[in-house]
Amino acid sequence: MTLPGLRIALPDWVESFVSLDCVYSSAEDRMGLAIGLSRQNVEHGTGGPFGAAVFELDGGRLVSVGMNLVVASHNSALHAEMVALMMAQHRLASHTLRDPKFPDHEIVTSCDPCAMCLGAVLWSGVRRLVCGADREDARGLGFDEGPVFPESYGYLEERGIDVVRGVLRDESRGVLQQYRDAGGVIYNG
Repeated sequence: MTLPGLRIALPDWVESFVSLDCVYSSAEDRMGLAIGLSRQNVEHGTGGPFGAAVFELDGGRLVSVGMNLVVASHNSALHAEMVALMMAQHRLASHTLRDPKFPDHEIVTSCDPCAMCLGAVLWSGVRRLVCGADREDARGLGFDEGPVFPESYGYLEERGIDVVRGVLRDESRGVLQQYRDAGGVIYNG
């Protein structure tokens, strides 16, 4: 018996939408990319309304991107943050982004992470988490983000991860609304 393998592939549109190693100077530019990924994912019908990207913290060089692939890949773990972190670690051939041979990294995500993704942020080795829309915006659509509390963010900060929330929140919320208006699948409710 041969066991099936698992391959995670980004949608075809990604290659023409982003170019790795581009530099994004500000938090707003980086969030703009995460929101753009979420919007493209909705418009192309390739997944849910969430996008994320990993950058070098100081220089702003793009390391990887991710978008929600849960429904398309039949895999409940393929949230945007999970995909972006997996792609970054794979690209750098390291299980941690906190390796001393690397610059510090951050993950920028179009919405506050769910409980699973917050755990992945903690263990990934990033030094900063930047979020757009908040958990209540996602809950307004029916997404259940799990056991995430104000203390969850404090826990990250106590372990050396800066947390910045609400960057371009209105724009991020707009993609959530676009997804709902298009009749997008709420897959964890």
